[in-house]
Formats: sequence, C-alpha cells, structure tokens
Amino acid sequence: MLRRDVAIVGVGMTRFGELWERSFDDLFVEAGLEALEDAGMGGDEIEAMYVGNMSAGRFIDQEHVASLIADRSGLTPIPCTRVEAACASGGLAVRQAILAVASGMYDIVLAGGVEKMTDVTTEEATATLATASDQEWEAFHGITFPSLYAMIARRHMYEYGTTREHLALPPVKNHRNATKNPKAQFQFEITVEQVIESPLVADPLRLLDCSPVSDGAAAVIVCPLEMAKEFTDTPIVVRATAQASDSIALHDRDDITTLKATVEAAKTAYKQAGVEPEDVDVAEVHDCFSIAELVAVEDLGFVGKGEAGEAYHDGMFEIDSDYVAVNPSGGLKAKGHPVGASGVAQVVEIVEQLRGEAGKRQVDGAEIGLTHNVGGSGGTVVVHIFERAD
Repeated sequence: MLRRDVAIVGVGMTRFGELWERSFDDLFVEAGLEALEDAGMGGDEIEAMYVGNMSAGRFIDQEHVASLIADRSGLTPIPCTRVEAACASGGLAVRQAILAVASGMYDIVLAGGVEKMTDVTTEEATATLATASDQEWEAFHGITFPSLYAMIARRHMYEYGTTREHLALPPVKNHRNATKNPKAQFQFEITVEQVIESPLVADPLRLLDCSPVSDGAAAVIVCPLEMAKEFTDTPIVVRATAQASDSIALHDRDDITTLKATVEAAKTAYKQAGVEPEDVDVAEVHDCFSIAELVAVEDLGFVGKGEAGEAYHDGMFEIDSDYVAVNPSGGLKAKGHPVGASGVAQVVEIVEQLRGEAGKRQVDGAEIGLTHNVGGSGGTVVVHIFERAD
C-alpha cells in the first residue's frame, strides 16, 4: 500500500507522429510546459523528475538523457532520473514518480516520457526495438518484434480459434477512436478488409496490425492528495501502481498466449485499489500489435481466456460500450507509439477521461481508469489504476 495518497494534478502531451522538424528535447519541453500550465504551477515547484526513454543512444546518438532533459527544461539542479524498460519505460517513470511522492521523499514530481524514432531508417528502428528482446536467443537469430507477436498470434489462433478477422478488429476500433483525437498520428478510419489485405509483415500479422514508428513526448505531475486542490479542481487519485516481470524470451514461458507479468501486475493493482476488472470504466492497454490488445483484455480479466475475439466482434470495448472502453485515444496503433512516451501518454488519456475533458472520445460516466504498459514481449509490465477524487 502507498504510505500517503497521491494524485495527478497536471498533464501534457505533444502531437504524436513523424515530427522531423522537432528535436528530442523540444518535444519533452513542450509536454512538460503543458503539464505545468495544466497544474497552474511554475517549474521552480518541481522537486524531481523521472524520464522514460528506451533508446536515445541508438535513435539520436544521445545518452545521458536525464541531464539533457534537466538542462533543456531549465530545471537544474533538481534530480532527474532516466528510466528504461523498453516500451514500458514511460509507465515505469510514472510509477517511480508516484512512489517517490508516496514515500514522502518529495512532494511535487514530474514524470515524463519521450522518444524520437524517425531520425533513423525503418531498418535501423526495427533493429533498435529488437534490442528489447533476448539478444543471444532471439535477436541473434533474426527475430523481430513483429515476428515475436506473430508467434503469439498463431498460438492464440491454434489454442482458441481466434480468426484473422478477430485480429483486425482492435486496429479498426482504434483508428476510429483516433479520428476523435487531435494529437493522434493516424486520424483516419480503416476497415477489416484493409487490415487483412495490407502488406504481410510476419504471418499472420500485416502492416495495419502493427503500431507505427513515432516521435512524441508526454508528461504528468504528481503530488500528495492533500495538496492537490492547490493546483486543480479535479485531482485524479492514484488507486494502485503495480509492476511485474517475466522472462525476456518467449521460449522460456509456459504459455506464450498469456503475458504472465500482465496477470500478476493486474492482480496486485486490483487488490491495491480494492476493485475488480468489471469496475473499470476506461482502459488504455498496450496494443503494439493487434494480438497484443486481444491478449491484454484477457490477461487483465476483462474477458476469459480465448474470449477476446468474439468480445470485439460484439463491440464490448467501444467508447459507447456498457462495458469497459478500451483505447479511446486510438491506442498505440493509431495514436502512435514513441516507445519511451507511450506509457505516460496512456496516463494522460485516462486523466482527461476521468476529468471529463476528452472531447468527442469521452467515455460517459468514467470514474475508474486503468493503464497497461508492456516492455518487450512482456518481460516488464506496469499497471496503474486511477479514480477521480470526490
């Protein structure tokens, strides 16, 4: 349990996309300034920062990211810490900020995430992302993340009768949601037929099953709940923060159709928050590939194992569903996936949903929200649960 209640009082996010005209630090500063403005505070009130970033060293040849961010933000000499957990870097940065405030070490902390991925070729980006897999037993033999998730998809199809049409449904839903998100990378709709007929990447996954290479940044500001009303009329309470780990390689797992780290992190989060899966109104889950969203809703307990395909067919996870709305932002697939920022952007979306500020993609009556951020093929998972303060 958290030693003291923590709330989110400010959020900020850049547009996601191929932002060639923007630099790495420009993106972070924009998101951070927006979060400060949202909280109505100055930079001099921030006591520490945690920055999620997967691989600036390979994407832009820049290491020592924490110092760079503190410098460019004009926030030296406060401590700034880089957090790396592959695609879960952003979610883990938020978790570290929450724990820092909950412990009493600091009162006001900024958690951000940033990635600049489009300054390299597609081949270089693919190779960089593959560093989050097992280098000796997976990447060395030519494995890529599309092929890892393709193996998960094929096994899920074999075990549970999941169809190629089922796989297409999350991307179709997420693109439709992204048309209502002005910061999304892909603000256009697609059809099941377009997904199935798009170029093959790794059988059975096709181009429109895969999240894009993206640039972008996001930031949130956390403080003790008792202080939150100084900064906002609608503080969002952190009900739970949980993390779990699993083997980095698929071949070491008993069942590759289940991300055990998701199951364990969710179990911890639900217990911490005192809620059940059916209590969640809105969720941002890690849909780096179409199969990842299908597996996520099963592992989070929203549906039983093997039931996700039919649940999507029945429209269970739409914005206007009577059940949990999944990825109203457009998800990683359509909103974009700048890997270090994605987990923070998920939190930004949930905060806006719980505040009632999500515009055309607003989920009616949203009171409890969940974020689910995955590193690699499930080696690291971070789950948060949030609720609007009374």
